[in-house]
Amino acid sequence: MTSSIMWFRQDLRLADNTALDGAMAQGPVLPVYVLDDEAAGAWRTGRAQRWWLHHSLVALDAALRQRGTPLLLLRGDAVALLAALADAVGAGAVHASRLYEPWARERDAALALALGSRQLVLHSGALLHEPHRIRTGQGAPYAVYSPFARAIFALGDPPPPLAAPAALTPVPHAPGLTIDGLGLLPSRDWADAFPQHWVPGEAAAAARIGGFGQAELAGYADGRNNPSVAGTSGLSPHLHHGETSPRQVWHAARAAGAGGDHPWLKEIIWREFSSHLLWHRPMMPEQPLQPGFANFPFEPDAALLHAWQRGRTGYPIIDAGMRQLSVTGWMHNRVRMIVASFLVKHLLQPWQAGAAWFWDKLVDADLASNSASWQWVAGSGADAAPYFRVFNPILQGEKFDAAGAYVRAWLPALAAVPDRFIHQPWNAPAPPAGYPARIIDHAAGRARALAAYAAMRS
Repeated sequence: MTSSIMWFRQDLRLADNTALDGAMAQGPVLPVYVLDDEAAGAWRTGRAQRWWLHHSLVALDAALRQRGTPLLLLRGDAVALLAALADAVGAGAVHASRLYEPWARERDAALALALGSRQLVLHSGALLHEPHRIRTGQGAPYAVYSPFARAIFALGDPPPPLAAPAALTPVPHAPGLTIDGLGLLPSRDWADAFPQHWVPGEAAAAARIGGFGQAELAGYADGRNNPSVAGTSGLSPHLHHGETSPRQVWHAARAAGAGGDHPWLKEIIWREFSSHLLWHRPMMPEQPLQPGFANFPFEPDAALLHAWQRGRTGYPIIDAGMRQLSVTGWMHNRVRMIVASFLVKHLLQPWQAGAAWFWDKLVDADLASNSASWQWVAGSGADAAPYFRVFNPILQGEKFDAAGAYVRAWLPALAAVPDRFIHQPWNAPAPPAGYPARIIDHAAGRARALAAYAAMRS
């Protein structure tokens, strides 16, 4: 039996890893991770993701060492490095989990050529179903979420997940970099609070799945919209980095009592739908999926964008969300929609600017989900919210954070503001000192957004 290379990418786990299973079937396995920033171009791993990636690789290396072999760490051109490594160790194939980003697909095609007589074997593992296999009755890709979700549910539950291997046979090789040699951790202290909120790695993902049980699922439909409570699973960064698989979380949800088309399962399918869109519409991260929006009259303004990025808009629900993002590398999903709508519609800033900020600041930033979600809010997506739906940040705050618990948790300057005024502190009897004035009036912002939409249509 010949040896093979297991190229870890966004599948940093040992359990339910079909690529690892395929590599082991051929004999001894050399596990490798390559940090290849140049191939990704503008979509190189963001800073918050790099913090997560560092700790996830530490956890993966420890798990591999327990099974008999360390993780080889390399940095540079993955095509050249892997082709040379395959020659050096006499590997018959490179196994990897399939990726869906346009730049990754191009790199995989280049590697397949560079390997010559050796094989690049791509495996399913990041999604429940491969995007090219899900088609409408007319044989076309889906463009609307609801029928896509119905099609996924009609396929039934996915196969059960695979167990992690008990041992691996090592392949002798030259040493690579140390984890610190990858240079993933920030040089400044902006991520110091991340460890208070997150534990990267496969074991931590399994523990989080185990802690999201029957009671949490029962309250999920309502709890997921309340940003002041832990009503979501918190699995998004673990899923993005592949520390758990969608099959694992799907079956865990079923075991915990999620029946039929439970809302939590629908969130897994939204993730699938986003990758489906990216696979068939690779321009999605940069260009509107609805061509008419290419002429939308955005008004780029560095000062307005900066105020939004720093949580200095004067709207508490917006500023609390941006503060949560800055401190934890994550933002509640409901709040993501509110802050995105505010940037694109009230402030008329391009959705691409917001998507780029999220890409850099989110530990769970996924190119497909991030791009699809921003286009949905902007109204330019394949299955988008109407542009004339402009979230009122005051009413959104009052609806989903009625007592202001979320706002007060992230904006201490508003701690003493009465509940009645917590989402419109400018109307409080004693407006809080030090909190910024609104950068735009809601009514004026909404009117400007609708006027811009009308101008685009005309």
